[in-house]
Amino acid sequence: MTSYDLAGRVALVSGAAQGLGEGMAKALAAAGARVMIADVQEAGADTARALGEGHGYVHLDVTDDASWAAAEAATVDQLGGLDLVVNNAGIEITSLITELDPEQVRRQLDVNVLGTALGIKHGLLAMRSDGIAGQGGSIVNISSVSATIAFPGIAAYSATKSAVDRLTRVTAAESGALGYGVRVNCVYPGLVPTAMGQGFAHDVAAIGLFDSPETAVGAVVGLTPSGRLGTVEDMADAVVFLASDAARFINGAGLPVDGGMGM
Repeated sequence: MTSYDLAGRVALVSGAAQGLGEGMAKALAAAGARVMIADVQEAGADTARALGEGHGYVHLDVTDDASWAAAEAATVDQLGGLDLVVNNAGIEITSLITELDPEQVRRQLDVNVLGTALGIKHGLLAMRSDGIAGQGGSIVNISSVSATIAFPGIAAYSATKSAVDRLTRVTAAESGALGYGVRVNCVYPGLVPTAMGQGFAHDVAAIGLFDSPETAVGAVVGLTPSGRLGTVEDMADAVVFLASDAARFINGAGLPVDGGMGM
């Protein structure tokens, strides 16, 4: 049986200063990878220090093309290569469709769709044979269960996460057709009670969809055959799996990590 040992590999995780991204970075480090915490929040430096020696932090604005190029160059220079890009950075702004704010929609599109697309772009450029890392590798994009179900209050967010799914599958096809040697997959996380997840529960209650945040969480749990919310560890372990040799023949796939909510 192939283990999930990532010793000798280098991973860049966007949006890893806190929340799911931080958990993913910790899990990758525990599996043996050297990890670059890439985040617009300078607190990412503290997250990197907490991982210990052999890891790093780089400032990254995922919506900026040049910022991605610089972050990946810094990763190769400081950590000695690049074998995995985890496109985790994302934002969610709750709104009824009749109350959509165009600027809020554009912001979600910029971070969730453009940010992921640029991460894919620069991951492929770095990891393909003529790139600065040049050894092939893996890209894991973070979509959402909202890409597979219709839950009220998150129309724009759901649209962006559906786009992440399509980006994943088209990129896997391109990478294969052009011989890049880079697998591209995505994960559909269920609701996790991070700061973002808790904010969602409060927001859908605030706009009148549920009586309280607790009722909103209960509705999610009620739709989940496993009967609970997800944990950071649930999501992080899925990323480690997709990055490992155990997933060597998994490509262009979306992995639901939602307790069955999206089935």
